[in-house]
Amino acid sequence: MKLTDYRTLGRSGLRVSPLCLGTMTFGVDWGWGADLTESRALLDYYLGAGGNFIDTANIYTKGHSEAILGDYFAERGGRDRVVLATKFCGSLHTGDPNGGGAGRKAIQQQLEQSLRRLRTDCIDLYWMHFHDPHTPIDETMRTLDDLIRAGKVRHIGVSDTPAWKVVQGQAEAIFRSWSPFIALQIEYSLIERTVEHDLLPMARANGLGVTPWSPLRGGLLSGKYGRGKQPQGEGRHVPGISKSLNDRNYDIIEAAEAVAAELGTGVAQVALAWVLARPGVASPILGARTLAQLEANLKALDLTLPVEQITRLDAASEPTPIFPHGFLANTRPILQGGTTVNGIAADPWPLAPVTDAERW
Repeated sequence: MKLTDYRTLGRSGLRVSPLCLGTMTFGVDWGWGADLTESRALLDYYLGAGGNFIDTANIYTKGHSEAILGDYFAERGGRDRVVLATKFCGSLHTGDPNGGGAGRKAIQQQLEQSLRRLRTDCIDLYWMHFHDPHTPIDETMRTLDDLIRAGKVRHIGVSDTPAWKVVQGQAEAIFRSWSPFIALQIEYSLIERTVEHDLLPMARANGLGVTPWSPLRGGLLSGKYGRGKQPQGEGRHVPGISKSLNDRNYDIIEAAEAVAAELGTGVAQVALAWVLARPGVASPILGARTLAQLEANLKALDLTLPVEQITRLDAASEPTPIFPHGFLANTRPILQGGTTVNGIAADPWPLAPVTDAERW
């Protein structure tokens, strides 16, 4: 696979690369990240390899991430050749209750500010960054539809929002002939699989292309971590402090290390290839801080995991079912009566009538 093996995003005609370049690391305004020179090198390399999907947000590095992108394309050209995505909801204005959120006033103001920093007149994909419990979803959807009709936004997506709220927004849009969401952005990795309970099935049923963020779980699946080892002088996960460094995650890391050794590749490439192969996933987001990290992560496109290795990784990382999913697994014999439906087999239900005479 290559970055130029483009995929349509959800139920739309928007073509995007199979790996998206995330730019939360662009700028050092949060005390970490890539400086201007490194950020531009990351863009040069990704675009030079044929990538066309770039993701940012109004709040990333206090707005500097958007500004870096805007200046880059204004100076070098090529803005129309990329799918540029940014987000609203996060506030950059302390003390202003309408500085963030998903209300009409907030969205319109955030969009104008993002357009100014990005030095463009239209956003290709505008994400609702996270759920706003204070705003009715119909107000959000109507406002976004107005922005699309005004030519300031081309498509909309939703990120980090409960499945029921996404469906509510989608239903409002379809019922009222407004523009629906085309994509869903969620955390998804070998370590974070709870989205498989509701969010991923919901996305497939509603025609939403999934763009997972943190597919390496904040670097935990980069190959730098494991029992008895820790990156020297860096790393977000600190032994004795980080809750992510636990036995379950170490078991997952070791399973990925074993697969990587068998295939002659790295843990990060295995973890990314696993996410890329999941049903419904369109374009995982890479959050590289250095050019070396980006180069290594893009090698995942060359890797196809054999079924046996996928099965082992699935078993090592299987999430604990939440209600009602754990309960519903036990209803399969009752539902299917000992038959196989769509390739899913079920045992006979031992309490079912055996003969016609037993039926009331």
